[in-house]
Amino acid sequence: MGEYRRPPPDQNLVNFTQNSDYDSLAKYLIGNNYRFRENIIIPRILGPVIIKTNEEKMIEATVESCPFKSLTSCIIGYGLGAAVGLFTSSLMPNVTDTTAQQNQTAREILREMKNSMLSYGKNFAILGAVFSGVECCIETARGKSDWKNGTYAGGITGGLIGLRGGLKAGMFGAMGFAAFSTIIDYYMHQRA
Repeated sequence: MGEYRRPPPDQNLVNFTQNSDYDSLAKYLIGNNYRFRENIIIPRILGPVIIKTNEEKMIEATVESCPFKSLTSCIIGYGLGAAVGLFTSSLMPNVTDTTAQQNQTAREILREMKNSMLSYGKNFAILGAVFSGVECCIETARGKSDWKNGTYAGGITGGLIGLRGGLKAGMFGAMGFAAFSTIIDYYMHQRA
């Protein structure tokens, strides 16, 4: 820290004490708007202190927002689902009629692959967007980042997706997805 410097004299300020040293200290601490920049203390842990600019803070706030996380999970989920759809359709092609006179053409096989990729991609995109959005909202509401967020989000997501098959399927989906999310969170945090 720098040495104590006297502030520039301001004639409009009243004297606080008769002692000039105490008076200048009181004027420095209370009675002026003049502050020294080198008196700012920023704790250092490792390396130099880097102060973020407003643009960096804005980008960071955007990336950490719930809509951005949900949209990112939707896009990544679609890509992963398309890859899984391609893989499963290449392993198990749908053979409609084994006694047919003609074999399947390449165009029919590619059409089936495309339909499988789109179906898996759509399902994974919905799953990723809903889970990520719900988890982010729960984390924001609770103010904590722990295993319970994933469990709650898994229960809500599994229940919502399972409700397409009925109430019983929704209950089993909620319990199954909550258990799966808890196990994955536990495994990921144990490795870190």
